[in-house]
Amino acid sequence: MKPGEHTLTAFENFMEGIWKQNPVFVMVLGMCPTLAVTVSAINALGMGLATTFVLVFSCLLVSVIRNWVPKEVRIATYIVIIASFVTVVDYAIQALSLGLYEALGAFIQLIVVNCIILGRAEAHASKHPPLTAVVNALGMGIGFTIGLFALGGVREIFGTGTLFGISLFGPGFQPWIVMLLPPGGFFVLGGWLLLFAWWKMRKEAKDGA
Repeated sequence: MKPGEHTLTAFENFMEGIWKQNPVFVMVLGMCPTLAVTVSAINALGMGLATTFVLVFSCLLVSVIRNWVPKEVRIATYIVIIASFVTVVDYAIQALSLGLYEALGAFIQLIVVNCIILGRAEAHASKHPPLTAVVNALGMGIGFTIGLFALGGVREIFGTGTLFGISLFGPGFQPWIVMLLPPGGFFVLGGWLLLFAWWKMRKEAKDGA
C-alpha cells in the first residue's frame, strides 16, 4: 500500500460495486445484455445472477493463481477461466429452466466477453487475495443485478402491466408496447441515469452549502 492510500474495509469493498461503481448506472458497462434481455423482471434477474456467479468464481480463481500466471498470457488465461464458468452457467440454466434459457438466448454465452468480468479479473482480482476479490466481485455482481432488475421491472410493468407475470393493473390496462422494444430499453436507462445524475448534483450542492 502506498503512503496515504486508503485501504477499503470489507463493507466498503462490497458496496463499491453496488453504489460508487455500479456497472450499469455509474460505469455504464455491459450495455448489450442490459438493454437486450431486460424486457421482463425474471429475465433481468436470471442474467444478473448468471453474471454474478461467473464474476465471483472467475475472480476467485484468478486471485488464487495470480502469482503463477505469466504476465504475457494472463488475459488469455482469464478468458479461459471465464469461459469455463460460463459453460457451467449455460448448462445449468438450460437444465433448470428451458424457458429462461430460450429467453436469454445467446446472451448467456456472451457473458464471456462482458467487460465487467474481465475488467474485475484484470484490475482487481489479479492484485488482491481471494477473500477480498470475492467480496468485491460479489458486490459488483449484485450491483449489476440491481441495475438489470431496475430496467426489467419498469419495462415489464409498463410494457405488459405485470411483474414476474403477476397482473398489477387488471384487464383494462393498455400496455406501452414501446417498453418491450429496443427504444424502451434506452428510454428507461436514460430515465434512471437522469435520476441518479440529479441525485448526485443535489447531494453535491447540499454538501457544498
